Formats: sequence, C-alpha cells, structure tokens
Amino acid sequence: MTATVVIVPGLRDAAPRHWQSLLEAGLRERGREVLAVAPMGRDALDRAQRVAALDEAIGRVHGPALLVAHSAGCLTVAHWASVRAGASELVRGALLAVPPDFETPMPAPYPGLEALRANGWLPVPRKRLGFRAIVAASLDDPLASIGRVRRMALDWAAECVELGAVGHLNPGSGYGPWPRAEEFLQQLDVSS
Repeated sequence: MTATVVIVPGLRDAAPRHWQSLLEAGLRERGREVLAVAPMGRDALDRAQRVAALDEAIGRVHGPALLVAHSAGCLTVAHWASVRAGASELVRGALLAVPPDFETPMPAPYPGLEALRANGWLPVPRKRLGFRAIVAASLDDPLASIGRVRRMALDWAAECVELGAVGHLNPGSGYGPWPRAEEFLQQLDVSS
C-alpha cells in the first residue's frame, strides 16, 4: 500500500515557493494522497499545539503515513514520536530536512532559548523515533552545526545524508524546488 504523505512545516508562515509547498503540489498533481499540517508561523510557538496538529493529520490517514518535515517540523516529529504510543505502526518513514539546533542560540529573528523552553521545545527528544527516517543535513546551516545534526540523527536512529552547503534549504538559501526530496521519499516508501 502506498503511504500518504504528510507535510510538516517548520516555524514559518505559508510559503508558496518553499520546496515543501512545491513538493505537495507536484505530488497532488500526480494523484498522490497528501495531507499538510497548516503552517503556524514564528509567533505561534506552542510545541504541544504543533504536536497535536501533527497527530490530528496522521489520524486522518487511512493506512501508513510518510512524514516530510522541514526545520522545526523535524523537532515536531521527534516530540510526537516520543509521546505517541504506536508511532511505528502509523508511520512508515520520515524525511527530516535540516533540523535546527534549538539547544544552541539561533540568530535573529529566530526565537531565543527562553522562548523555546517556555513553549515546550526543550529538551529536544533524543530517543529512537521507532520508524525509519532520513535526516537531510546541510554543511552550512545557520541554524545547526553539522555535528549537532549528526548527533540528532544518531540519537533518533536515523540515516544522516549530508547534502553539502545548502544553507537552511529554504527560499532564503536559494531553494524553491528540491528534487532530492522525491528521491528520499521513494527510499522510505517501501513496505517493511
């Protein structure tokens, strides 16, 4: 059975030129079932609200889900997996693109450590996700060092694929379309 793709955005508003938005549109055009967690923006930092939105989206899936997360969406997935009983039965796999390091101060205008802690993001879950995952890492991400991302991938028991110097893999780093996302999805979308 082909898995339903669930798009999990980071701390951004709707961004039509973002690779996740373009991937979603392209998959839909080809008849793939796709659900998207609505972007909440940087001002809505409540981690519990984002985890609940992801849980609700996965709950609407008939069959296995395939998660496609970017930035803070990766941490939403990690938090969800750490509290959701049976996560491994619901999710076939996850593409986790450029997770940020919320445990190290980030540049403005990103939220500070106090705001992240107050909104439930810290500590970042470090246990195995319970399902197959690929962490796509950037060598020059302004929001996380490659060493920290490698460590997250290791803790989550995820495969870490280094993409090279791709910044934060967003429009600000020169990315609209990201064709490798579909390649990673194909690797994950195999029945276990």
